Amino acid sequence: MNNQTRKKNFHQAKWDEPVIYELSNKGERGILFPEIEQEIEDIVGDGFSKLPTSMIRQKPPNLPEISQMRVLKHYLRLSQQTLGADFNVDIGQGTCTMKYSPKINEKLASSHKLIALHPAQDEDTVQGILEIIYKLDLFLREISGLDKFTFQPGGGGQAILAMASIIFAYHEANDVSEQRDEIITTMFSHPSDAAAPTVKGYKIINIYPNEDGLPDVEALEKAVSNHTAGLLITNPEDTGIFNPKIKEFNRIVHEAGGVCGYDQANANGILGITRAKEADFDLCFFNLHKTFSSPHGCGGPATGALGVIDKFIKYLPVPLVEFDEEKYYFNYSVSNTIGKIRSFYGVVPAILKAYSWIMSLGNVGLKEVSQIAVLNNNYLLKKILEIRGASAPYAKGRHRIEQVRYSWEELYNETGVTTEDITCRMADFGFHMWSSHHPFIVPQPFTLEPTESYSKAEIDEYIAGLKRVVEEAYENPELVKSAPHRSVVHKIDTDSLDDPTKWAITWRAYLKKNQK
Repeated sequence: MNNQTRKKNFHQAKWDEPVIYELSNKGERGILFPEIEQEIEDIVGDGFSKLPTSMIRQKPPNLPEISQMRVLKHYLRLSQQTLGADFNVDIGQGTCTMKYSPKINEKLASSHKLIALHPAQDEDTVQGILEIIYKLDLFLREISGLDKFTFQPGGGGQAILAMASIIFAYHEANDVSEQRDEIITTMFSHPSDAAAPTVKGYKIINIYPNEDGLPDVEALEKAVSNHTAGLLITNPEDTGIFNPKIKEFNRIVHEAGGVCGYDQANANGILGITRAKEADFDLCFFNLHKTFSSPHGCGGPATGALGVIDKFIKYLPVPLVEFDEEKYYFNYSVSNTIGKIRSFYGVVPAILKAYSWIMSLGNVGLKEVSQIAVLNNNYLLKKILEIRGASAPYAKGRHRIEQVRYSWEELYNETGVTTEDITCRMADFGFHMWSSHHPFIVPQPFTLEPTESYSKAEIDEYIAGLKRVVEEAYENPELVKSAPHRSVVHKIDTDSLDDPTKWAITWRAYLKKNQK
């Protein structure tokens, strides 16, 4: 049997593993520190007396008390209950751009030369990392066509908030910030393009797609006014459809007095092919932890690399990294700066990994990344449309860029099996299928993105898994609805996620809410 099309005999470990605090036994130790020798204490002191009283704990921290061997077993058991990009075919993490991150880059980022650095060190002692930051800025200027980048934002959401803050500061400098109180975005742009400016106080106007899945130009023309502060838009959108009229969109917003920001969190299909500059964007950002290989990291560590054209440099967060032909230095003299987006300068390991990835590929390699990603995606699109019950709404018969938002609507109508049911059953075969963003603008959605990392054989293996689950859905829908059967994945009470009174994100909060 073909190894790429056979069903894998997968059965994941499933441990009824408590959290580590529940494993704690008072007095149990993982390590015993030796008592300090008197002659050493006479020289260096006791380690506490020189500390300010306010910095010394009045009682020990509440840490679990557990032996080394039990700690090892605990975390190894947890590790057996995960799937990830280095473990399985992770095509199903659509829009998050899961790709292979070269392990040499991980080794670089864990080097003592990096991890021993402190952000408060004198500039003269950190010239190496400042040079890397500065040169990554130069790379992204070339990739985007814009004039200056900051790597301070800790992810795409913060980069969008920074763009909204720059837009606000720009209009405030022109005494129209109160009047210009609306941000325009599109329904299939990343949700943060609406959420982040809302935090800044902006009203949000959403442009819906036309029958081809493209944001409607006429709707945009009706939306712009003297209240328009700016446009925040993703292109290609989460459907994978590239908007060929993006320059016209920016023209309309510019003529209305607005600022145009490009959400390029996922630029995996357009590197070396299109640039923000040629579409007349004022601002843009890239997620280094998506497009540029630094691992996604389950929400962090991340970096939203924010770029601007020349006239908006004076609004960037401080400090900026500059070079005076002799040394690299932090520049805090940014006249209209929006201040800081996060502490210090950003997530330096993510910056180093992205720099290393770009250096290893070069400009030819970056373009090849996009070409392979687009090829993989359109091969996957063709194969999925051959599966009974699957569809790709909008732009029928057209190619997509780096991903597609598919639909199981037909399968659901015929079997009652939902996209969440299929996600759970796919986990039984060691695969992941992302059921996409809510609300379900596309009915029963699933969003897949193969990236350039996956071989044809792996894509075929993934497709075979989908076909198997669909066959089960038509032959024995209850088998799929009751999944998972061989995986640690479980169905959750989604209502709990919407009720803050049920949240407990720390052990202390859990004990308090359960009165233990």
